[in-house]
Amino acid sequence: MAGIGFELKKLFSRRGLLAMISAYGYAGVVCAGPMLLGVILLLGVRFVSAFGGATGHQQDLLVAMITYTMLASLTLSSLLSMITTRFTADMIFMDKRQRILPSFYGSTAILLVVGAIGYGSFLFFSGVATPYKLLCFFLFCELVVVWMQINYITSVKDYRSIFLLFFLGIAIAAAFGFLFVYLGLEIVSAMLIAACIGYGTMMAGYFVVLIRYFPRGQGSSFYFLEWIDHYPALIFVGFFLTIGLFSHLVITWLSPIGVQIEGLFYGAPQYDIPALIAFLSALATTINFVTSVEVNFYPKYKQYFSLFNDGGSMKDIELAEEDMKVVLKHELNYLGLKQFVIAVLFIVIIGPLLLSMNIGFTETMLGTFRILCVGYALYAIANSIMLSILYFSDNNGAFAVASILMVSASVGTVLLMNGSQTYYGFGFLGGAVLMYIAAWLRLSVYTKKLQYHILCAQPLLVVKKNGICSRISRRLERRAEKNESAIPDKDIMGRNEGVSSEINM
Repeated sequence: MAGIGFELKKLFSRRGLLAMISAYGYAGVVCAGPMLLGVILLLGVRFVSAFGGATGHQQDLLVAMITYTMLASLTLSSLLSMITTRFTADMIFMDKRQRILPSFYGSTAILLVVGAIGYGSFLFFSGVATPYKLLCFFLFCELVVVWMQINYITSVKDYRSIFLLFFLGIAIAAAFGFLFVYLGLEIVSAMLIAACIGYGTMMAGYFVVLIRYFPRGQGSSFYFLEWIDHYPALIFVGFFLTIGLFSHLVITWLSPIGVQIEGLFYGAPQYDIPALIAFLSALATTINFVTSVEVNFYPKYKQYFSLFNDGGSMKDIELAEEDMKVVLKHELNYLGLKQFVIAVLFIVIIGPLLLSMNIGFTETMLGTFRILCVGYALYAIANSIMLSILYFSDNNGAFAVASILMVSASVGTVLLMNGSQTYYGFGFLGGAVLMYIAAWLRLSVYTKKLQYHILCAQPLLVVKKNGICSRISRRLERRAEKNESAIPDKDIMGRNEGVSSEINM
């Protein structure tokens, strides 16, 4: 994500309320678009299906199938999300942009194969109708592609296209949903098809944006696998973070308040609805991190490391380091304050509003909602601190922070799942508290010895990694080079031609 906020600063420099709304809109879609679309999709599907006369069981089954599909695709794609992000950043830095698009194809292909086996097996034994299985599987494949596209598309500055494609996907999904209802199609299949069309539109549009900005590429599509051996912790950072973020939902589905909707699809509406609405409060911090922390911190960060590369004096380095740390601390504190205000507004205004709307929101659900608002607020701040840790390449520190969230939130939820519903949500809250403490301590300890980590903790000699991923990568690379050597030079040049564009990471 480095540099995205720095580029968005140009949008925020414009004056006027409309310009400010536009800038935050762009930032929100770029940083949290897929998650926003997921929330809108779940709410929209329930509304349209209810409008079309769907029974309560059909609505619950529809929401459950989409939720399962989204969580499965997010969890799977998180395995390679940070690796491919790091790979893309390194390729841009080394001016090897022709390597980027093939890595998208390779990483997506791996995930689709693994997902077809894993989620496909689950759907096969899920116990729902065959058309539902096929549509869920198709939607799952689309979502995996979209999540991976987002990892690459964040390096593209065409915010207008990203913004328009996001809302085009929403509009098309809604339009087809109402059209299918009007035509009297079977409601569950109709809504799943509409969701597939909406995400399919976004997927196709994002692919056009990617091929417009990156060369078609050369070399093996699996060249990025070598980065797994170089940065193994990054594999688990994204995966553990995703598990920690959503495990409390899955565990609660198996609790006494969980209900079997159909086959292997379970849910817990008394917990899911408060969790979904509370989660929205955390998205604001994701946007603020990019538009505030990175905009002000990144120039200081860049200046500091430039002094090492350009022969700056020790005094200048120490002054730049102190300045950088002061700015980072100030921005993170300010970020925490803004998230605290948002959480309070959700608890004080949104909660009572939901209770007064007579939509089945109970006092017990309100209590869960308040607990989760605090939990998601602490998670959002801790996640921002963890991203700051990754700025300094402290991958092991980020791994420890993500592991703490995953273990503590999951174990805490399990311990409380058979108790009073009043305490539901405290498992995730406890995990978020521990993650927040661990992230602050790690960042503080690591930055106190920053020069040591930069200058002394590095290996004296470059050691070539020879793990299984590196061996596979090199073998496939040699094969790709052999195949390319048989192609006439003019064909290779034509294939590698891409639209030149200024890209920042």
